[in-house]
Amino acid sequence: MTDSPSTNDLAAIFDEGDVALAALENAYSPRLVEFYGDLGLDVVWLDLEHGGPDPWDAGRIEDLLRAAEATDTELLVRLPSTDPALVRKALDLGVRNVFLPRVEGPDEVRKAVKSARFDYDGEPGDRGLGSARARRWGLADDYVATEDAETLVGATIETEAAVASLDDILAVPELGFVFVGPFDLSVSLGHPGEIDHPEVREAVETVRSKAIAASVPVGGLGFDAADVDEKVANGYQLLNVGSTTGALKGAVTDWLDGFETGR
Repeated sequence: MTDSPSTNDLAAIFDEGDVALAALENAYSPRLVEFYGDLGLDVVWLDLEHGGPDPWDAGRIEDLLRAAEATDTELLVRLPSTDPALVRKALDLGVRNVFLPRVEGPDEVRKAVKSARFDYDGEPGDRGLGSARARRWGLADDYVATEDAETLVGATIETEAAVASLDDILAVPELGFVFVGPFDLSVSLGHPGEIDHPEVREAVETVRSKAIAASVPVGGLGFDAADVDEKVANGYQLLNVGSTTGALKGAVTDWLDGFETGR
């Protein structure tokens, strides 16, 4: 038998009241996932809702997981749907941190969270007990207890309906965190792209304040260093600080501007 899987560092950060910094790896490259880990990021975020490999493509996901594991970096995977079968598939591959897109109410969140647990809220969970990669193909010790303790399922709050149902969503047992999606909120509220619109800002603040009051960790986007510092001061515990394509855009633009200056 092998040792039990390691502690989930993102869950530990939440439990300790600290802040995790993440980057969106939107090139979906194992090499870059590994590099981000070497650079010292706490979390690498893979968004399978808006791009990336097919979430059912086990080989591609496993390669990304191995890259994160090589540098003791937590992988955070946003799934393209709240389908419990998709949650179970991701967890069996070895993903420990998943979050759900475009949730609208507590029922779908509860079903997804329950699908990630062997024991759930005093009753049997809906996670399958197979000899998958997460279990080291049947070799891991204490697999059931460890997985229930170390797996996080979060929800993206990015629709008007989700904000309206927020109290009930936050009350879902064992909800790992919520993540604020201001851009989709702006669309849902009728102000596409206007993330500074008063209605959008009010919705974002509602999510932040209610999550903190419910002792549910809250995550969001950090748009620059000052914004990250402000959000940390306001209780955010997970902040995305950039993306691969954003970093490349900044670097290449600087290169080209320098070449233009030198002509």
